[in-house]
Amino acid sequence: MKRAGRRSATAAACCSLVLGAVLSGGALTGAQSAAAAPAPACKGGQLSASAAGSTQATVTVTNEGPKPCVLKGYPTVAIAGQGSPDRNKPLTVVRQGSARSVQLAVGGQAVTHLTFTPVLGEADGYCASGAEPTVAPSLVVGFAGIKQQLGTPDADGFALCGTTVRATAFAPAGS
Repeated sequence: MKRAGRRSATAAACCSLVLGAVLSGGALTGAQSAAAAPAPACKGGQLSASAAGSTQATVTVTNEGPKPCVLKGYPTVAIAGQGSPDRNKPLTVVRQGSARSVQLAVGGQAVTHLTFTPVLGEADGYCASGAEPTVAPSLVVGFAGIKQQLGTPDADGFALCGTTVRATAFAPAGS
C-alpha cells in the first residue's frame, strides 16, 4: 500500500509539473522560446511626418516602411530657409523628458511636441524679451537620419521669439 501511495504522489507531482508548464506557456522539452528579436532602428526613407500648431506644434512621424522599426530620441529643428536648405536657421532644442525606444509597427506613429516662446500681441506681435519675432512658413525637422520640411495646415506658419524650441522625446502616438 505504501508503494501505491508513493506512485500516486509521484504521478500527481508529475501531472502538476506538466499542467504548470502548459498553463505558463512553457515547453516540456526544457528549451525556452527565443525572445523576439528587437526591430532595427527606423530609417528616414520609411518614415513620413506632419505638423499641426504654430507656437505649440505636434509632429507626428508614421512608419510607412515594409517592416517594424524603433525610433528613439529627440528631433532637430530649424526654421526653413525660404526654399534654400543652406539658408535654414537651426534652433537650439531644449530636451524635455527622457528618451525611450518607441516600437513602430508598419503604419504605427510616434509624436514629439515642440513649444516655442510665443509672440505676444496681435498682428504686429512682440517678444517679451525685446527680440524681433520670427514667423516662418515651415520648419525643417530632423529624425532618423533625415530632415523633412513641414508646414502647418493653416497659412499662418510658425511664430516664435528667440532661437530655442522645447521638444519632448518621441513617444507612441496617443500616449
